[in-house]
Amino acid sequence: MTPSRMIEQQEWMADRDLRAIFAALQASGDPEPALLCVGGCVRDALMDRPVVDVDLATVHPPHIVTARLAAAGINLLQIGIAHGTVVARFGRKLFQITTLRVDVETDGRHATVAYTDDWTADASRRDFTINALYADLDGNLFDPLGGIPDVQAPQVRFIGDPKARIEEDALRILRFFRFHAQFDLPALDAPGLAACRQQLDQLLNLSGERVREELFKILMTPATGWMRKHIEYIDLFQALFPAETRPEVGFTLPFIVAREDALDMRDPLRRLAMLTPDPDVAAAAATRLNLSKAEGARLKSMAASPPGMTPKLYPHTRKLRLYALGVEAWQDAVILSWARAESAAAECSDFEVSPEVDWLELLRFPEVWPVPAFPLKGSDVRALGVVEGPDIGRHLAAVENWWMIRDFRPDHAACVAKLKWRMHWRGLRRLFGGM
Repeated sequence: MTPSRMIEQQEWMADRDLRAIFAALQASGDPEPALLCVGGCVRDALMDRPVVDVDLATVHPPHIVTARLAAAGINLLQIGIAHGTVVARFGRKLFQITTLRVDVETDGRHATVAYTDDWTADASRRDFTINALYADLDGNLFDPLGGIPDVQAPQVRFIGDPKARIEEDALRILRFFRFHAQFDLPALDAPGLAACRQQLDQLLNLSGERVREELFKILMTPATGWMRKHIEYIDLFQALFPAETRPEVGFTLPFIVAREDALDMRDPLRRLAMLTPDPDVAAAAATRLNLSKAEGARLKSMAASPPGMTPKLYPHTRKLRLYALGVEAWQDAVILSWARAESAAAECSDFEVSPEVDWLELLRFPEVWPVPAFPLKGSDVRALGVVEGPDIGRHLAAVENWWMIRDFRPDHAACVAKLKWRMHWRGLRRLFGGM
């Protein structure tokens, strides 16, 4: 394979660990490449964007890759080998090394592949021309399918027939939208968009994990602020969920993006919460995306956050809500409420938004008032002779409510005294026939 051109030497090309992999898999003096960097790292280098991960492609089958890396003393992870990928590990740094492949059979979710030593055949099975670029560590750039002009444009263009590429893997619909958003390209490639729209229903066949990964990447792009103006993205978001549980894609999305950017507190789950303000829709989204138990609970908590989370909250009400929510849920509720207030002000000139300094004070309230721990425990109730059962919880809840009303100030001794008083009066009421 002949290089198309040279690219400027990149810092990551000098990485010692990466060069160790090349030394193990690329025979010295061999004029034909046996191992090349591929995909995003090459594309981003050409676009002068930060390179996060370096993926590699090789003509060697996995068992040869494994044997040579092991002989070189390189640690390996036993994941992905069945799909032709060997993972080299250097501490926390990972390199995926995948044998050149061609698709034998696909079902829109998974592909059966065969190994090859043909770089053009391997490039032809990839999704977009901008991702079918290869480079060695000397800066030789290989472009078997003419992707360089699309990088320079920039343009996100499917390789070959867009419909066929999507039929091979429906996740490419999400990747098509994600790359346009990632590169801040509001005008989507027309043939690719037409094919994506025709097959949006195929997204429901994808696993929640794969959809979640791409959706979160989309929501974290700077372009999220303009997506609401483009019906293509609205159609995409709507297609990701069953009709009865579809999220709202409305006016508020750019405001949560702008607010998080200003606070430097970007979070894809919080942005998703802006699209799922109803607890039932949030629960359905958590199920569809196969969120972890903690993520699902957080998303539903944001959907159910109490109204009026504004700087106008009374001081004691702030304490009550912070105690009930916890620090993370408090921050989520304040940021979402702040963004919605700014959205409302943009829609209605009569709507008044509190000054930024007041919102920041509200957001940072947990730093001023650390959430206290309720002094009593179940053992305190049992020590007074209450047997194990629902009465313990009822006693604790009653004293906790009394403790909160008194501004969380009573200490352990005062709470025990209140518990004794409560038990004494309950005993008297029962003695005289009361409840």
